[in-house]
Amino acid sequence: MYQIENKDYGYKLTFSDFIKAAEMENWVAESEKVLENAPGDFGVFVDMRMLKPLPKDSQEQMQTGQKLYKKKGMVRSVVIVDNSITKLQFKRIAQQTGIYEWERYIDSSSEQDWERVGIEWIANGVDPDK
Repeated sequence: MYQIENKDYGYKLTFSDFIKAAEMENWVAESEKVLENAPGDFGVFVDMRMLKPLPKDSQEQMQTGQKLYKKKGMVRSVVIVDNSITKLQFKRIAQQTGIYEWERYIDSSSEQDWERVGIEWIANGVDPDK
């Protein structure tokens, strides 16, 4: 399952459960429509705490979506995870798509104030890694 929400800092994306490639393709198509009216610069808050590891074909669609958001004006993104497998998988995807420089990862199991810390990064550039 996925959800796209408009927020004052940009967009909040929520991914959960097991997502097959067809559903990920739907996310990319819906994102294209949503991003037609995107502001020039925006942040993306990605909640993946309930997402199961993605199969390879779903990962490819995720990469397409990440590139789309970057092309449309994403300046920073934060990914909230709750396990090391998902964190490593998406860190690798971000490195492959070239957005790693603008993306930070927060493990909700070790950072109690993960939502505030994430929003501070995407809205104000306060780096959670420093």
